[in-house]
Amino acid sequence: MDSTYLLTPLIGFGVVALLALLLRWTFSRGHSLVTRAPRRGTPDDYGLLVVVAAPADPDHGRRLCGVLTADGIRCTLVETTDGPRVMVWPPDEEAARLALARHSD
Repeated sequence: MDSTYLLTPLIGFGVVALLALLLRWTFSRGHSLVTRAPRRGTPDDYGLLVVVAAPADPDHGRRLCGVLTADGIRCTLVETTDGPRVMVWPPDEEAARLALARHSD
């Protein structure tokens, strides 16, 4: 028996395995050694989210988010170039403003 019958498939499998490893390494994400600093944007840089409150500090913003979350309203607190802002999705804007108005009374 000739040794090429065994060697040819082994070389083929080795090449395929090497290509699979190279492709996996090439298309992997999020393995940078340098962390990127978060970038603050203007309140208009957050896509569809709408500003419903401009708290004085992040602690007050977290309390306002707690009020909205307790009412079942999805919200997020972001640090913008203009300071902290509480933002919600447009369909929740009216309910969020009413909840925050009830809380301030």
